[in-house]
Amino acid sequence: MSSAVATQLSALAEDYLHVLTAERGASAHTLRAYHRELHNFTDWLVSTIASDLAPSAIEHTHIRSYLGVLYQRGLSKASAARALAAIRSWFKWLARTGHVEQNVASLVATPRLPKHLPRVPSIEQMNRVVDAVTADAASWPARDRAILELLYGCGIRNAELVGINLDDIHWANEAILIRGKGQKQRYVPLGDAAALALRAYLAERTALLNAAAESAPRNAVSTPALFLNRRLRGLSLGNARLTTRSVARIVKRIAILRGLSSDVHPHTLRHAFGTHLLEEGADLRAIQELLGHERLSTTQRYTQLTTAQLTQVYDKTHPRAR
Repeated sequence: MSSAVATQLSALAEDYLHVLTAERGASAHTLRAYHRELHNFTDWLVSTIASDLAPSAIEHTHIRSYLGVLYQRGLSKASAARALAAIRSWFKWLARTGHVEQNVASLVATPRLPKHLPRVPSIEQMNRVVDAVTADAASWPARDRAILELLYGCGIRNAELVGINLDDIHWANEAILIRGKGQKQRYVPLGDAAALALRAYLAERTALLNAAAESAPRNAVSTPALFLNRRLRGLSLGNARLTTRSVARIVKRIAILRGLSSDVHPHTLRHAFGTHLLEEGADLRAIQELLGHERLSTTQRYTQLTTAQLTQVYDKTHPRAR
């Protein structure tokens, strides 16, 4: 193995990851995924194709071969597609910065993925879940009720939810500032139900922090984070922010105990938000803005969802469909 080539490829991968962080505001999840995919690919190139393979000598056939290796390892088409997306993005940057002549990864076709439309709970099911956040299903009912109200009532992503700070809530304008993907910001409406849930939670949040201040007066007892973990872990460092993993556990536990399927996660509530708005007659462009989708084609998935639901109704009820 040529250590010089391996070091060069690794350095170029790290340079691109730095660009994703500094210029594009990529999330920690995206950075971890791209770091894994790019370094796995470069390690494979050096160890399998050639020990002295320069970036400019990498061909699209090498990338196709690498995807074949991923399949042999038992990875799904979706996982292979994610790896290819990272490699394509990297090569696009390599071409733009002059390290290679062209983006050879663009010549590799994306694996054809089966179209799985997410199962979306009905409006009645969602109302039942959100209205029944009690002590039997939640460790901190006021907080967890507010979490569900914002996920479903505002259609925000899990990472966007945990990133909300107290100052992001604009009570006078009945809106919340949301920091989305790529450092993009948008305002989402704060509905009456969500506002009530937030005020109830904030009262308990203040009481919890006051109690912490009394028991540990020398430690930091303030944090800008809206949603805190129950035990205030990290508060001494001015943090105690709830994690996306904790939110996922909270949502799944409440949903299962209230009769929803076990595959429910925070993004399910986001899908429900968009689908139910469309079912009730909302404009697709308005839904795009509320969800923070960059492309309308992403929002149009909700049209497919409602069409699929209408087809099910038709198949069950129309006499000529049976």
